[in-house]
Amino acid sequence: MTTRYRVEYALKTHRRDQLIEWIKGLLAVPFVLHSQPTAIFEERRERVAQMASNAHRRYAEIMRDVEELINDHIANQKAGTAERSKLKLLVPTVGTFFTPLLLQDAFMYQDSRRFISSRCFVPPSFNDVRLILNTAQIMSLVRGGPIELMTFDGDVTLYDDGESLAPESAVIRRILTLMSKGINVGIVTAAGYLEAMKYYSRLHGLLDAIHASQLPLELKEKIVVMGGESNYLFRYSSSSPDRLIPVPRHEWLLDDMKLWSEEDINELLDTAESALKGSIETMHLDAQIIRKERGVGMVPSPGQRFAREQLEETVLLTQKILEISPVGRRLPFCAFNGGSDVFVDIGDKAWGVQACQKFFGGIEGAKTLHIGDQFLSAGANDFKARLACTTAWIASPTETVALLDEISELDQLMEFKRK
Repeated sequence: MTTRYRVEYALKTHRRDQLIEWIKGLLAVPFVLHSQPTAIFEERRERVAQMASNAHRRYAEIMRDVEELINDHIANQKAGTAERSKLKLLVPTVGTFFTPLLLQDAFMYQDSRRFISSRCFVPPSFNDVRLILNTAQIMSLVRGGPIELMTFDGDVTLYDDGESLAPESAVIRRILTLMSKGINVGIVTAAGYLEAMKYYSRLHGLLDAIHASQLPLELKEKIVVMGGESNYLFRYSSSSPDRLIPVPRHEWLLDDMKLWSEEDINELLDTAESALKGSIETMHLDAQIIRKERGVGMVPSPGQRFAREQLEETVLLTQKILEISPVGRRLPFCAFNGGSDVFVDIGDKAWGVQACQKFFGGIEGAKTLHIGDQFLSAGANDFKARLACTTAWIASPTETVALLDEISELDQLMEFKRK
């Protein structure tokens, strides 16, 4: 049951995506005007069918109008006048688009599966719009193709939170299919380990499947793991018992990353640690501080668990303290809610994805797709990936599998049309 508390909490700015909320608001008008909830009291199926037809037409028209606004925004981006686009005026937080979004076609695709137009009592939802945007993005990528790089978050994207990528996971076969087509794959995770063994323990199902597959070595080597957001890169190795070996930093560091000094890194982590300790003291949390080479975090003591509000209060407070600090203006960082803990890492996933793009030969953002579950504006570490490439926002590993199947389906359709 949805409580008033949950409704009010969801309305907080840091819990909302402004573009999705805006589109949802546009779709609410035809829903109010065309839905016929009273039809359930009448035995007139033709009236319900007419309602669905009218709603479908209006929803599709609105999605086409938004598609045109995005095209205008892209034109302004190219001209260096993105701040003047109509979409930017309507949705001030809107960011960069690497490709057009085929929203009208995507709506029709999702409507045929979710029957959005046929609903009388439930208007188009946040999840409806999120999935339409995902489909619009992959339609654009497939039609403009080929996709050259796909990067994935770990927890909640490839496997359930706190779990590992086990051999029976349905996503493994899909990733192998991507690699067989020559698509490069990157696992861009917040987990910051120095040892390949620890990444292997989280990804063993996939890495063992790659090792045992009949793929030629040059295709097996099309997978990398970027740890700590953007701090440690590992590549596949058939000779390693952990299936991974570290990549020397000079092979993948971006030019700007080479300017990050150890003094600034330590200063930022000291500032973040102080902020985390302040939250522990203020909210009387039973917590421990974990300090790493390129990150620092607050985790619950054994047997304890943080409330959602405590996690987000800590993230927002820590992020604000770092943003106004001198070192926070010099050095990029990512403060995020891990679901049961809070961590601050040096760099973020925009840098991590860009480093993967560089490692694979300089792949463009318009040829890259990042798939993740955390795209809210604060406390979500996939959010920054939008600065580096196109993205898809999923809510579970099951949705990741469905998205990859959607890509395969659309790709096959394009092949058929070419023939």
